[in-house]
Amino acid sequence: MIPLHTEFLIKNGKRGFAVLPYEEYEQLLSLLEDLEDLHELRIAKQTESDAPSLSLEEVKKHLGNLKISDSPVPNGNDFS
Repeated sequence: MIPLHTEFLIKNGKRGFAVLPYEEYEQLLSLLEDLEDLHELRIAKQTESDAPSLSLEEVKKHLGNLKISDSPVPNGNDFS
């Protein structure tokens, strides 16, 4: 948990606004972005759970068997 040093501004007799140091705001923003990324990852994993996949070992084996002529890029190095 991020320790917050919050100050409150009163509006109409009630807490209307919260003010905190900018560094703490940035930490909160970063945490929220991480949580959003995690949420999107969980949704993607759920959505793609039935999609075909390869293990890391299968990918390494496939890449190890590639020849330059198998490259989808002309001349094997033209990135334009």
